Amino acid sequence: MDTAILSLAAYQERRLGERFRARAHAALDEWLDRLEAQMTESGSAGPTLMDLTAAVLQERAGLTGGLVEAFIERRYGSYLVQEEAVCPGCRRPLKGRPARARTVETLVGRVALVRPYFYCGACAQGFYPLDEALGLAARSKQWDVQQAGCKLALEMPHERAATLLQELTDAAMSDCVIHEVVQQMGQLEVLQVCPSAADLQERIAQAAVGRKWKPIVVLAIDAAAVPSRPETARGTRPGRKHRRARRRRWQGEYHEAKGFRFYLVDDDRIVQLFSWHQVGDEEAFGAALRQVKDAGLIPEDQVRLCAIADGAPWIWKWVTALFPSARQILDYYHCSSYLHAVAEAQYGDDPARASHWLEATLARLFCGESPGVVWGLQRLQSASEEAAAAIDRALTYLAKRLHQVDYAAHRKGGYPIGSGAIESAHRFIAHVRLKRSGAWWYSENSNAILALRCALYNGTLEQVFQHHRDRQLTATRTVTIS
Repeated sequence: MDTAILSLAAYQERRLGERFRARAHAALDEWLDRLEAQMTESGSAGPTLMDLTAAVLQERAGLTGGLVEAFIERRYGSYLVQEEAVCPGCRRPLKGRPARARTVETLVGRVALVRPYFYCGACAQGFYPLDEALGLAARSKQWDVQQAGCKLALEMPHERAATLLQELTDAAMSDCVIHEVVQQMGQLEVLQVCPSAADLQERIAQAAVGRKWKPIVVLAIDAAAVPSRPETARGTRPGRKHRRARRRRWQGEYHEAKGFRFYLVDDDRIVQLFSWHQVGDEEAFGAALRQVKDAGLIPEDQVRLCAIADGAPWIWKWVTALFPSARQILDYYHCSSYLHAVAEAQYGDDPARASHWLEATLARLFCGESPGVVWGLQRLQSASEEAAAAIDRALTYLAKRLHQVDYAAHRKGGYPIGSGAIESAHRFIAHVRLKRSGAWWYSENSNAILALRCALYNGTLEQVFQHHRDRQLTATRTVTIS
């Protein structure tokens, strides 16, 4: 009996394979006929290589889409003829209703499906087992199309992304749909765009190989101004979702995108660990940094942790609260700007003297003689009210940060003294996408883009896409196929 059952299964599998190959060959023959006809119409001179490749690209969707349909028929043939199912809600047996057609769009072309439909009157719930088995998106644009559109939108305006998507693939999405997809995907928390603690520990362990001292991990913090659209710009005039912006009645604003970047110092280069940037207040920033701390992403016992930033009080409040053992470093170039202001105000009419005083003072600061710099400022006789104000600002700034400006000790320990790493992160994460001509962003839109671009440079974008797929499928799933 077992032998007969195995033979029947093998026979059925062979028949399915033959049918799949026959359909695939038929799709290929049909595609070749169309391509040949198109080439014949090109004239007696014959097609150029560019003509040939353009024709293949134009017609390939029919072939690849047909191949996908043939494979679905082979692999999921039982779902296409399914007559009975169990209601996922009340577990009642259900009879199949007439099959319904659906066409979905993928990067390899359109795929037409005709599959059975089941409906439970008691639960008022309908479902398609084949859709569940294939993991189809609720939209006609499937996950690969959504992912491609999102990747393009992270680099360029949505309208341009829609144009390139249609030109370079066999799929199309409008700029409005791309915007909606980006917004859905970009609803993320900081830990969802960060590598795992195990992955980070592995990178840190690799950096520690062959070294006497623990590797240095830097926490760099800064804020960057991004163009923002005020909430008062929202209107109720007819438009998509009745939320069209009122042009000419509002003025753009610049809001701070507060961000932090963790990276490893590896000799003369830095190794990215992860970044997070969002438009919001300091409490939202602190909450995100606290999540990183509580998740244990940075093994503080295995590294020498330092924090580097400018003198903004909100930054050091959170550094002191969450990472009290971290070495605190005030950005040297930001600190030196106060001395530049003093030199200009005090010796503005004598450039040579201003340059001489500034170079000597910066050299003392760079070599770790910050108390001497403060003493020199205190002895300096102001030449004007403007100079007196500049001297007072510099003294106030330096006097309460002496422990952060011991640059000789910082450099001896191998720590960086400049915040160029977080400045560059602002440029390649925020500015390159948000600061475009005529672009003004609602905060939720800019934050979605920022979260996804953080994931891109953290190396977790595929993980974010998977999370989005799982979340959407969970929200729409009605039946589990065994």
